[in-house]
Amino acid sequence: GSRLVATASQRSWVEHGPDCDFPVQNLPFGVFACSQGGPRCATAIGNYAVDLAALAEAGLLAGLPFDASETFKQATLNAFMGMSRTSWRATRARLSELFVEGGDDSLRTSELRKSILRPLAEVEMQLPAAIGDYTDFYSSREHATNVGIMFRGKDNALQPNWLHLPVGYHGRASSVVVSGTPIVRPCGQLQADNDDPMKGSVFGPSKLLDFELEVGLFVGGKPPPMGRRLTMEEAEEHMFGLVVMNDWSARDIQKWEYVPLGPFGAKNFGTTISPWVVSLDALEPYRCATSAGKQDPEPLPYLQDPNYSSYDMKLEVDLVTPQEGDAPSTTTTISKSNFRHLYWSVRQQLVHHAVTGCNMRPGDLLGSGTISGQDPGSYGSMLELSWRGRDEIPLNGGGVRKFIKDHDSIVMRGICGGSDGLPRIGFGSCAGQVLPAQA
Repeated sequence: GSRLVATASQRSWVEHGPDCDFPVQNLPFGVFACSQGGPRCATAIGNYAVDLAALAEAGLLAGLPFDASETFKQATLNAFMGMSRTSWRATRARLSELFVEGGDDSLRTSELRKSILRPLAEVEMQLPAAIGDYTDFYSSREHATNVGIMFRGKDNALQPNWLHLPVGYHGRASSVVVSGTPIVRPCGQLQADNDDPMKGSVFGPSKLLDFELEVGLFVGGKPPPMGRRLTMEEAEEHMFGLVVMNDWSARDIQKWEYVPLGPFGAKNFGTTISPWVVSLDALEPYRCATSAGKQDPEPLPYLQDPNYSSYDMKLEVDLVTPQEGDAPSTTTTISKSNFRHLYWSVRQQLVHHAVTGCNMRPGDLLGSGTISGQDPGSYGSMLELSWRGRDEIPLNGGGVRKFIKDHDSIVMRGICGGSDGLPRIGFGSCAGQVLPAQA
């Protein structure tokens, strides 16, 4: 337990450039498959995926408080997620020893090194966990205010409950996919007349397809059984790590369906996550105040977070257009936000979810809700960037968008640090291309 992970200035013997997502301070967890088989559990260092099953087979994880060989040859991280935070920490500490310059040289000098380190370009990343349940929150005040103004006007922008609890809904776990998976444009019911709902609906493909820039939390540990709440003191024992997340949204389907029970088909056709789960320990040096600073009104006692904060994680969204005829593919960064624009913290979200005695399970996924900042360039959805389709979003190369067109790709990334002497911690890409609706 006394082994420490790498300090900010340490480097790995695995070479990589300064803009790499995976220095020795990160050591995230994921699942990959490659030509040699799989899927199996992994970490990432530099431009390599590290086969944790092979590392365990080589005897290099022998000191861990669990059967590493059995745990890491699984096709998902669920078994590892279900262990204690002590086990997660011991694993990252051991990996740090093996990969830090001047640490334990046994992997560096091993003839197994080539079979354990696989270039990221040659592996296929998988969904990191079998996701039992997926819940999506609505916890950025800036986003909730923008959407409220659009649909209800300035005076009723936030519903009366919003500042008292983290609003959320249960999403669909079966359609959460790993980065790189294409998303088919959904069809559904659309309001026939935008101004008069009494005229009913028509069937067709969504015309207002959107992204939502979010961060997802994977639940871990051994959460309390059904009927017992999870307390704020326990919360971090049950937070395995974070991913970048795109909650694809069909705004026209949403408009017609969402009263009174909230989103349904508008959200259930696809949610994309980045492949690497980054631990709270790796993110700890980047903890910062939220954009709100403090919560007013003060939350009820069970929701009070003595470490009320978020993470200084820069979030960016690129819209990539396809190559069409003579027109080349273009990439435009259309949003730059930050995870500190979160009014309700991930700890508060988890605690509120379980306050009823709802039993959480390792591998459950909790979405933060769209993360928008104050200025328009930091809005985390096209609904906001185009202000309901009123404004055009300019693209590099002269094109414009209001919503997502067929064959467009949305690419999100999250980055902590990279300046002020702090290492750059990333999540890998969270990307998906939209394919045309089914005929």
